[in-house]
Amino acid sequence: MDHRMDTMRRCHPDSVTISRLTGFIMDGVILLAAVAYLVMAGIFGWTQLPGWIAIGLLAAGAWFTWSVPAFTYKQFGFRVSEEELELRSGWIWLSDTLVPMTRVQHVELERGPLLRKYGLAKVKVVTAATTHVIQALELEEAEALKKQIGDLAKVVDHDE
Repeated sequence: MDHRMDTMRRCHPDSVTISRLTGFIMDGVILLAAVAYLVMAGIFGWTQLPGWIAIGLLAAGAWFTWSVPAFTYKQFGFRVSEEELELRSGWIWLSDTLVPMTRVQHVELERGPLLRKYGLAKVKVVTAATTHVIQALELEEAEALKKQIGDLAKVVDHDE
């Protein structure tokens, strides 16, 4: 067991629920498309095999939609220091990322409909190479983290 995760900050536990809801919404959209294809196939005499394959894959994918967010939540942690942001994630392929504060270009706060419903926000730390995301924190904690990283990285906030 990795004891370094014990000293790291975690996302809000509701991130599991939000990830599951997002996955099931996407599954529902794909299911509707597959059913629409099956109806069209019946009307126009097309092969129904692609529609049934999609429905079968969705049935198998429902297990992943339910189980993966719990694994992801347990394996994600972050730590902020004056010099760097450390992010740990992954449950099959483990990733340990150090982002030097000198490389941070800007910090964003994002709140979609599901995050707003649960009073959460995600923090995006943008560098020249990539964007690092801390998925779901309570709004006050996310705002404080955004400000902390911005201050440490000497990022100018144009919203204030």
